Amino acid sequence: MTGGSGFIGSHLCDRLSADGHDVLVLDDLSTGRVSNIAHLLESGRAQFVEGSVLDRDLVHELLDTVDACLHLASAVGVGLVVDRPVDTLLSNVRGIDTVLSATAALEKPLLLTSTSEIYGKSDGRTQSEDSNRILGPTSRSRWNYSTAKAFGEALALGYHRELGAKNVVVRLFNTVGPRQTGAYGMVLPRLVRQALTGEPVTVYGDGRQTRCFTHVHDTVDAVVRLLPSEAAAGQVFNVGSDGELSIYELAQRVIARAESPSEIRLIPYGEAYAEGFEELGRRKPDTTALRALTGWAPERTVDDAIDDVILYERAALDPEAGGRIGLAR
Repeated sequence: MTGGSGFIGSHLCDRLSADGHDVLVLDDLSTGRVSNIAHLLESGRAQFVEGSVLDRDLVHELLDTVDACLHLASAVGVGLVVDRPVDTLLSNVRGIDTVLSATAALEKPLLLTSTSEIYGKSDGRTQSEDSNRILGPTSRSRWNYSTAKAFGEALALGYHRELGAKNVVVRLFNTVGPRQTGAYGMVLPRLVRQALTGEPVTVYGDGRQTRCFTHVHDTVDAVVRLLPSEAAAGQVFNVGSDGELSIYELAQRVIARAESPSEIRLIPYGEAYAEGFEELGRRKPDTTALRALTGWAPERTVDDAIDDVILYERAALDPEAGGRIGLAR
């Protein structure tokens, strides 16, 4: 698993380990943390190699020892995408090329995690896997991430068509839960941290933009169902909840569930992000294909996710400060 010490990757490691699999993690720790999988390393159910998916020799060497590959390693987060457009493009594209060419050569099944950013701007409709992509101009660095991920999807599907590679693509819609960090623009952990420390809870724009948040455990369940499926090879699947809510409402729920005195403060996009940001509007997945093939359905609500993130962040607070000052990392 590339990126296996990150937010989603570490939860996938937990699930695969619980299902009886041994997991080999490759991660450069640019956004992941070894502490996320320390319990698995101690138990011997996971192995960790610090290294980059850009290292072709290392990737090939490791892939030669495993049964299948889950490629999660990626530059991620709106803030990172806007602030570092060159890294977003090059690291994602080169990493995808390295991993997918190696799995194809070694005939290893691969699951590639892509993103709802693929769809670009919203036209107001629910997005299905064959929906058209509506992107802004190349002068807006927001679209670099979507472009890089589209390259990965095209490569994965191309290897399937030309070589019969057993590649599956999943497009993740706003996965949230414990271990996610707000450092790269992820909204829920940032809002929770602000609420727990009594700071103003900051909502960007007017807060009316909507998202469908999916608990990480439901995302993991979908991935685990798709990975061994022969019928899934060569296909793309949306993975996400259909429970749509605005970011302003999300902030209200966080404050209520954290029992926080915080107030909501609206921040213009121009102050929140560097030049190159563009808002997407509505984003809601059609998961008919996933449900039909695997029987998957989300079992957890956005309130469940909020509660789990609150518990996680509270546990990270300095206990001597009584939960009033910054989180320990």
